Amino acid sequence: MGLSMTEAFSKSRQQAEVAFGNVQSQFFSKNNAQEELKSEKQAREAKTFRLREARLAKEQAERTSATAALIAKRAKAR
Repeated sequence: MGLSMTEAFSKSRQQAEVAFGNVQSQFFSKNNAQEELKSEKQAREAKTFRLREARLAKEQAERTSATAALIAKRAKAR
């Protein structure tokens, strides 16, 4: 006759395990991709923060310098 019950179960089980393995691989691939995107987003936000802080510090230094130059100019005029 055909396959015994044990052989049929084994083949069916093997197919199920392969299918489960494929789903599991897709799940882990998706998780890894999400983690990479999250990491890239955090790195981009950190860089943006550092650049903003540097720009604000530069603008503050320029304002301080301009104020000091104006005060010095006014002092000479007296």
